[in-house]
Amino acid sequence: MISLGQPWILLLLPLPLLVRWLLPPHREQESALRFPFFRRMTEAAGAEPRAGAVILSRPVLSVITAALCWALLVLALARPERVGAPITIETAARDVVLAIDISGSMDARDFAAPDGSRKQRLAAVRDVVGDFVAGREGDRMALIVFGSAAYLQTPLTDDLQTVTELLGRTEVGMAGPHTALGDAIGLAIRTFESSEIDQRLLILLSDGSDTASRMSPINAAEIAADRGVEIYTIGVGDPDTTGENRVDLATLQAIAARTGGAYFFAEDEAALDAVYARIDELAPRETETLSFRPRRSLAWVPMGLAALLGLASLAYLSLRQRLRARGRAEAV
Repeated sequence: MISLGQPWILLLLPLPLLVRWLLPPHREQESALRFPFFRRMTEAAGAEPRAGAVILSRPVLSVITAALCWALLVLALARPERVGAPITIETAARDVVLAIDISGSMDARDFAAPDGSRKQRLAAVRDVVGDFVAGREGDRMALIVFGSAAYLQTPLTDDLQTVTELLGRTEVGMAGPHTALGDAIGLAIRTFESSEIDQRLLILLSDGSDTASRMSPINAAEIAADRGVEIYTIGVGDPDTTGENRVDLATLQAIAARTGGAYFFAEDEAALDAVYARIDELAPRETETLSFRPRRSLAWVPMGLAALLGLASLAYLSLRQRLRARGRAEAV
């Protein structure tokens, strides 16, 4: 479809006619000789005197060409453009950060797989989280891994394939043997600072208790709540185990409660898969839809036609004038 970006410009089309009708003709003064008894001289010569001032007429071709060129230039100023079919783009309306515990306790092989075999905790988490990430197409996600310290693996990005690949390369103990829940939340808060989106979701998975953070997880959760970060916590492992490997379910519950999120516990791979499915239900993918029509300017077409028409007219009139001058010279 072709449309005009500024159709009101077409009101300028009759402007040359208004100028012609309202403004007086252009006049030029030239030197002349005055003859006494001029009328008697013309009568003796048998000539009829004419008016001293005349309005020169233009060739019809010149008038038509000028009118067409003016119309084409006005059309170009009206910005003709080709409007394409509507294009819809979906952008993320929420940013998601995944914080995964890779402390030494994640090496335990006590996660039951669907076939009954026992899997390493981190391996089961990688499989389930990979499917979850793949289903968030259109969202921006970041990945944080933590042990004795928290590390940002990927900043907020819509390249979910990279997030999945980097998660697959993580190994138990890469970030140290201990668990720093509070530091992981603090790093997620700093990650969200680069986001201009108000809705922010942190999914925190851990199988231990906080033993290495510089800030307590509860205080970090309160700061996250003030910054508009909603935290979903997932506990894995054995809550009956003593020592550092015992998962601190009470802390995970308190973190989720302070930020308006939710707490889950998964004791096998099927339960973990169900947890992420439940998170998808509670926090469905939200997008903002932008729709626009691509526009391509066609102003060059009437401008080019006006230039070609003007040049062709000038060439024709110049050639005709030369031929007439040559004809007169030959007649003499």
